[in-house]
Amino acid sequence: MPSYNKVLLMGNLTRDPQLKQTPNNMSVAEIGLACNRKFKGKDGEMREEVTYVDCEAWGRTAETMSKYLSKGKPVFVEGRLKLDQWQDKEGNNRSKLRVVIESFQFIDSRGGQSSTPPAAATTTAPPSDDVPF
Repeated sequence: MPSYNKVLLMGNLTRDPQLKQTPNNMSVAEIGLACNRKFKGKDGEMREEVTYVDCEAWGRTAETMSKYLSKGKPVFVEGRLKLDQWQDKEGNNRSKLRVVIESFQFIDSRGGQSSTPPAAATTTAPPSDDVPF
């Protein structure tokens, strides 16, 4: 059965990207994203709901995001969902969904695409695996 794992999000960074290096000298950045949704409640009043999403970027994508983005900046990301699983100190199984960013675009503060982005404004991560179609 075919499957498809694609996530598109636009929101604001909740913190500065945290850039780290793996033991193999690969860059990885952890990024928090807040995505707002406005809707009309049952009482007719406008409401706002915020969803906080943990993301990670690798390689040049991580380096570029860390260099040009900071807390509060709007960004559009494209990626895939990844389930992290581990055991905590008490031996309990834990899990967490996160988005692995494959590409992104800078967004200006008015909500549209930036008209004069830096040269590396849009960046794409190399594919992590081959798609069989």
